[in-house]
Amino acid sequence: MNLSGKRAIVTGSNSGIGLGVAEELAKAGADIVLNSFTNRDEDHALAAEFAEKYGIKATYIQADLSQATEARALVSKAGGCDILVNNAGIQHVAPIDEFPADIWDRIIAINMNSAFHTSAVALPFMREKGWGRIVNIASAHGLTASSFKSAYVTAKHGVVGMTKTIGLETAGQGITCNAVCPGYVLTPLVEAQIPDQMKVHNMDRETVIRDVMLERQPSRQFVTTTQIGGTVVWLCSDYAAQVTGTTISVDGGWTAL
Repeated sequence: MNLSGKRAIVTGSNSGIGLGVAEELAKAGADIVLNSFTNRDEDHALAAEFAEKYGIKATYIQADLSQATEARALVSKAGGCDILVNNAGIQHVAPIDEFPADIWDRIIAINMNSAFHTSAVALPFMREKGWGRIVNIASAHGLTASSFKSAYVTAKHGVVGMTKTIGLETAGQGITCNAVCPGYVLTPLVEAQIPDQMKVHNMDRETVIRDVMLERQPSRQFVTTTQIGGTVVWLCSDYAAQVTGTTISVDGGWTAL
């Protein structure tokens, strides 16, 4: 699939799922705008590495997506985009009656509100060109729920609803909006949790992955960032031109239960 000449903004993309998505888009020829809340030398070096490795244009733009003005400025500073991947997200686990209000507000702001702000600024650019792709990285938790993850579940359900609305508002304009709903993905953050889980449950690595971490994922296999990235690339292709306002589950059968 050839996305040469397309500019893609991927939020939260200096590691994990966002980085994997950005890499697959770059392999397909898209110019990449990387983003996170940090502004380190290594962030800008990562963009330079992308440009050299994939023969594309790549930049890094710092933005704290918990702030509406910075989320909107990200798209403006990039000069608009053809492809917007709203991926940035954080997590916190606690019962409702113990959930810190400030953390609730931050999760809703980053995981849900930022997708509204970036999309609102990106859409006029897309309409001007008569082509655009918005892909929201939601979650299996955008379609179902788990205890103690109220803010995350609420935000991801909201992202799915927003996806449907944008899909309707842009229908027939050459623009699509869809949500990818991953199950558990093997990111560096998840990888770092495995040794602790092995100690807590007194299990070997493979057993703790299969029977504890992936208990709700019928395939008992982690989704990879490459698989998420490949799904995003497909949604950006002409093959998916009539796929809009919907969710694509990449969850090893989780939501089939």
